[in-house]
Amino acid sequence: MNKFFVFIMSALLLAYCTGRDQRRKITQTKNTMITDSTKLYGYNLNFLKKYVVVAELKKGKASVVVVPAWQGRVMTSTSEGPSGFSFGWINHQLVSSGRLVPHINPFGGEERLWLGPEGGQYAIFFKKGDEFVYDKWQTPAFLDTEPFSVIGRTDTSIVLSHEAEIENYTGTSFKLRIDREIKLLSGNDFVKSTGIDLEGTNYVAYTSENKLTNLGTEAWKKETGLLSIWMLGMFNPSPAVIIVIPVKQGDKKVLGVTVNDSYFGKIAPDRLKIIGSNIYFRADGKSRGKIGIPPLRAAGLMGSFDFDNNILTLLICKLPEGKKDYVNSAWQIQDSPYSGDALNSYNDGPLADGSQMGPFYELETSSPAAALQPGESITHSQITVHITGNRELLDKVSMKVFEVTLEDIQKAFN
Repeated sequence: MNKFFVFIMSALLLAYCTGRDQRRKITQTKNTMITDSTKLYGYNLNFLKKYVVVAELKKGKASVVVVPAWQGRVMTSTSEGPSGFSFGWINHQLVSSGRLVPHINPFGGEERLWLGPEGGQYAIFFKKGDEFVYDKWQTPAFLDTEPFSVIGRTDTSIVLSHEAEIENYTGTSFKLRIDREIKLLSGNDFVKSTGIDLEGTNYVAYTSENKLTNLGTEAWKKETGLLSIWMLGMFNPSPAVIIVIPVKQGDKKVLGVTVNDSYFGKIAPDRLKIIGSNIYFRADGKSRGKIGIPPLRAAGLMGSFDFDNNILTLLICKLPEGKKDYVNSAWQIQDSPYSGDALNSYNDGPLADGSQMGPFYELETSSPAAALQPGESITHSQITVHITGNRELLDKVSMKVFEVTLEDIQKAFN
């Protein structure tokens, strides 16, 4: 990675702890090409207002929709006002049904908060003694159906909080509080934090700071299970979307594998490639697969490029240097329960019976495992940025961040 990229990541850590042809490429200078009304921000804002109370954060043409009742998740955002592209995936059918369903209520949302681990002997998605099968899997209510309280609100920010208790698979009880703040960034804020000037483009950039606190009287210990903050973002897939994840180079024995694709079976090479320092992963919503980046490989950056709609998405998070203990969410009793990944990406696809939740794709980040004393907290922060507009300006951003052009990303699987 070049010096500029290292500078970008260093600045972020200090600030937040945490055209298919040549003519089209040149002339596509403004907006996404939206033909489906459900992909419009204004449509989705009005749709959500019919079924749930929303909090809209606004700064110029940039807007973010937060739903406190759904754990303060960011449902969607836009960089171009009501007629702009709606970046988050929304499960319109479930939302409009007004009903709750077993196991999980996948309302959607481009940034939602969960806690890990999902599976294993320290799982919080399975009850003690249950088999690790879908019929026994259950998202905890405080991460699924219980609302978060709004503590503070401005035009450009919102603060939420929630207290809960949960018991893990081995019977360890956790009393906890989650605090969450979402804040829109101005252009100056973004430049100061990243060194990237987005002048001339349309963009929406926001931070989320997520804090987990031990409210109990006992310390959280590795021997009885630890929790972690787990952020998941659901976005709109298509054959034109490719995910890009930079990774650190080095000895496999020291840093671990470059990419872990063992979650749902090995991913075919026409869907997953390593070229130079970047991992490329198809986000077409047509083949179920998940990848993970080990903590010592992760650069704290991932993103995607939609070359049909000219959308460059970046997700930047704080990863504490040198931390290796991340919870393992595999659905089995584990030999190494703290060998989990720091970054993940998921491409949705049909199950064996032909059913499908989405389609959508996900960009995910996690905090290290939290060994907390009573009253102690861990914070996990990230920045989400969607950029549209002039292709040449977007290309400069891609070069600064990924060290490749948008054309290189587009041709990764050619």
